[in-house]
Amino acid sequence: MKPSQLLASVMAMSSLSAALPDAFSGSNALAEFKNVLVGRQDRSSQSSAAPTESAKSSDSKQSGSSSPTASGSATESAKESSSGDSKATDKDQSGSGSRTTSKPTPTNFGPDVQPGGINMITPSAIAGSQLYKIDDQVTFVFNYTSLSISPTAVDVMATCTANQATYTIALNQSVEATHTVVWDTKNYISDYPNSAPLLTENYQLMIYDSNSSVSAAPKPGYLAPYKMMSFAMYTKQPYVEWKGTFSPSKVLDHVSTNRLQTSSAPIATVP
Repeated sequence: MKPSQLLASVMAMSSLSAALPDAFSGSNALAEFKNVLVGRQDRSSQSSAAPTESAKSSDSKQSGSSSPTASGSATESAKESSSGDSKATDKDQSGSGSRTTSKPTPTNFGPDVQPGGINMITPSAIAGSQLYKIDDQVTFVFNYTSLSISPTAVDVMATCTANQATYTIALNQSVEATHTVVWDTKNYISDYPNSAPLLTENYQLMIYDSNSSVSAAPKPGYLAPYKMMSFAMYTKQPYVEWKGTFSPSKVLDHVSTNRLQTSSAPIATVP
């Protein structure tokens, strides 16, 4: 190798060795610059996360503070409404409790006004005593006379003279121009199991105001208790076969004997 070439090689090596530390220092600078960038990014992410967390905490605080207030207001409003309703109910109850149902004032008529009465149509008053078989349906038809104040309803009953029992025929019957009542004597005991049984006896029909009593005194203009119709009831008896003997000749002998006795009687003479 020529000395000039050797000198050039040495100079090149020296310049290269001088440049290497700068290169390494540049790499350190790049690393530091990278760290700076990364650090800024971390700080920016932390800073962005911090507002988020603070926002969350503020939201939670707001929700926590608002929910008790809302629940408290709702509870208070519910209490107020319930107390208001209870007060209104108390007022209504107190108002309803203080109400009194007053009966209408009765009208008084003078002595020139006669009490109201019952006119029997079936059976007729001129039909005489009636006999009804127990287990049949008995029909009573009647209307009203001389009523200045009509009753709201009437009761139709029957009483037996033998046992002094009272039998229900119809209760709370609305007043009509012509009233028809059917007494089902066959199903009477099943309809009124606590009643006395029907007897083969005499009975009396009773019609009176449902708001009064059968023993009330007659009052001018009002329906007087009706107790003027009597009837009898009987129970059908089973058929019993007659086991005796019947002889027409004996009947003829009996008739002829009675004739002979009658014809042999002394004849009164006029002196």
